[in-house]
Amino acid sequence: MRLVAERRERWALLALSMAAILFLAFMVSLAVSIGEISIPLLTTAKAVSNRLFGTAFELSRIHQGIVWDYRLSRALVAASAGASLALSGVILQALLRNPLGEPYVLGISAGASTGAVCIMILGLGYGVLGLSSGAFIGAVVAFLFVGLLAAGVGGTSERIILCGVAGSQLFNAVTSYIVTTSANAEQARGVMFWLLGSMSGVRWPDVYLSGPIAIIGFVICMAHVRVLDAFVFGTDAAASLGIAVRRAQIVLLGTTALMTAAVVSVVGSIGFVGLVIPHAARFMVGPNHDRLLPASALGGAIFMVAADIVSRIIIPQQILPIGVVTALFGAPAFAIILYRARRTA
Repeated sequence: MRLVAERRERWALLALSMAAILFLAFMVSLAVSIGEISIPLLTTAKAVSNRLFGTAFELSRIHQGIVWDYRLSRALVAASAGASLALSGVILQALLRNPLGEPYVLGISAGASTGAVCIMILGLGYGVLGLSSGAFIGAVVAFLFVGLLAAGVGGTSERIILCGVAGSQLFNAVTSYIVTTSANAEQARGVMFWLLGSMSGVRWPDVYLSGPIAIIGFVICMAHVRVLDAFVFGTDAAASLGIAVRRAQIVLLGTTALMTAAVVSVVGSIGFVGLVIPHAARFMVGPNHDRLLPASALGGAIFMVAADIVSRIIIPQQILPIGVVTALFGAPAFAIILYRARRTA
């Protein structure tokens, strides 16, 4: 009992520490030296207070707009996207029983890219669908395509991954064909920037999409903690515990598709978050999903907010695509995790 109590205390301390780090990352994202225009921290706090609590601090409209409409919305979307991608990675690594499982293994990112390109270059749905809507529809279509293909060949973990690879290649080929044959130089550059992950155009409507979906996805995941623990040992073990395997797979894979589609439709393709963060969280809190899921969500949010900050300051007067930053930091981090796992194996 004492050991259990100590573990709970350590977990509570870790969770509080991660929450504090996330809050600090938010403050840094809104702070003085970040961005094109320096705004004092006190002015930032007043701008947030005016909008949240209805206070009447006298501020420049420019400062008020930059803090509320640009920086805060951007930080919230980054946190939501990071949490969604990390949660999706945890789900897929458990369901597929594959440590390389990550959100884009089902071809969702490739489908979203095709949908976005159809809007940006071909003008499909012009006046009715925006870029985010087109990307979201493309992601859903890709998920359904991969799902039907996997159902047709047998839904084993290996075959689901292979179907995802096939779907990714197909939609990537369609995207490349459209860009090559129909895009001018400016359009091709815009598509490339978006495909690498960009938060430049993020505003509050994107918060209203990505935030609730991240919260709903987290709730669904936490409701399936026991199911995810069982799936680690295989579908037969899960079925022997009385779990409706097929129903659980559909719900969890659908949740993964929804969260990933929402992220890609808002900020484009961002790699390594759903692959690295679950492994890092597993290293800190262990394999039990009642702790792994919250730790991954917090870790993903922290990582994305920090990556967004780096993307805005690493090169003066220029903003890097956030996907470049996550890859630059994610790839070495994943290599370190693999090396430590090999040493402890």
